[in-house]
Amino acid sequence: MMRAMNNFPYILTISSEKGGVGKTTLATNLAIYLKAMQEDLPVTIISFDNHFTVDRMFELKGQETRGTVEDMLTGTPGADLLHQGQYGVSYIPSSNNLTELYQGFKGPMALCRMVAESGISGIIVLDTRPDLNILTQNALYAADRVLIPVKDMPSLENCKHIFALFDQRGIDKKSLSLIPCLIDNRIKYDGLFKDQRTLLRAFAINRGYRCMDTYISKSPKVESLNTNPDGKIYPILSHARETEVHNQFTELARDIFSGYQQTVEPRAYLYHQWLSEQEGRKKEAFLARLEGVLPHCVICGKLHEETGSKGFYFETADRTSRGFLHSDCFVGMLCSILYDLHPRSDLYQLSLQVVRESAGASVAIFRPLLDQSGQHRLLFQQIGQDGTPLLERELSLEGFLEGVFDGIRDQLFLLLNESMTGYDGGLRSSWLAVHPVDESKPEQVLQDTSYRRIQDLHRRVTEMATN
Repeated sequence: MMRAMNNFPYILTISSEKGGVGKTTLATNLAIYLKAMQEDLPVTIISFDNHFTVDRMFELKGQETRGTVEDMLTGTPGADLLHQGQYGVSYIPSSNNLTELYQGFKGPMALCRMVAESGISGIIVLDTRPDLNILTQNALYAADRVLIPVKDMPSLENCKHIFALFDQRGIDKKSLSLIPCLIDNRIKYDGLFKDQRTLLRAFAINRGYRCMDTYISKSPKVESLNTNPDGKIYPILSHARETEVHNQFTELARDIFSGYQQTVEPRAYLYHQWLSEQEGRKKEAFLARLEGVLPHCVICGKLHEETGSKGFYFETADRTSRGFLHSDCFVGMLCSILYDLHPRSDLYQLSLQVVRESAGASVAIFRPLLDQSGQHRLLFQQIGQDGTPLLERELSLEGFLEGVFDGIRDQLFLLLNESMTGYDGGLRSSWLAVHPVDESKPEQVLQDTSYRRIQDLHRRVTEMATN
């Protein structure tokens, strides 16, 4: 079957909460076997553990260091960090600083996104730490196939946490497979379960876990490849051909390779598609918001294309009116209504800079009110970007309905008239918020992330009004 996403890798994650089950031996040797099965297949191994076994096994002396796993997890594309390793396997050097990244590693699919955007193709083998930290969880969720090595009942018992994670996230568990590892074939039992492998497999299936027929035996010869006077780590493929373990790894690698070939759309590709769709929806939403923006400053009436800087963005709570205000228009309006100053007065000019600074660091809220006598008034508030109240003042709206201007509230009446009036000419039961924006790129306030912050603040304003 034709693979439609050659630029997106197939992820094989090796994971177990229990140490000493052969996890890293499984990861490193599988990478070598997979590469041997198809010479032109890119195979990469990445370790999130801090024992540096991957580096010791694959490092080619003399290579210039291009970065580590830490760099990948902080934003550097994985392809820029790849080192050509021994046996044709690529790797990204390990790091012992990963625990410092856990708090900033947000979301269960962060790693999936990094892999999708890494530029790495072929197969990536992920070797994880023996715990379910946020990075291990991400490695599990990003995987097309997860191998969970078990060698005894305690390691089998720990498997339930991995399966529970998938249940909590609503993720299909078909990618999870247990594989009996470090099985001592000399141990035999009387009765139905004759050996360790049969016993572990029976208990796994009884608990609803998928368990592979293939297993990896315990082998003194293989153990010597990791611990020897040379201090090197040797691969099973070239240094343990005469062992049963060699044949077991061959069988396991064939199974993994078959799964790789049959996977037309790996998770990295599917996640990339989902992200593209999300970005498409965000773009459509942005364009829809942009289309609803008034083309002129509602205070002075002039088109934005002709004059003035867009220093502030306004939107009503009911989202029926939105637009940009020229900086000078809005700051001048605030100066008049807050200090009851006519624009031609000397104090007005002196107050402009103070008002400009406060307006640029706060959000202005205009909320129409009816007092006990039935007269319209306006509650003006300045709040911080986090919703903290900074200033509150009630303003008279006398003359607004009649269209009477007094030289001081003229600009305020113009703002309210175009943004807040209903079909009957009166003010709607809504409120108006004015946010400072970056004058060099004002439309950015309508992008998804920035606009979401505005809506979160509006919800807090609504909650404050109802409490």
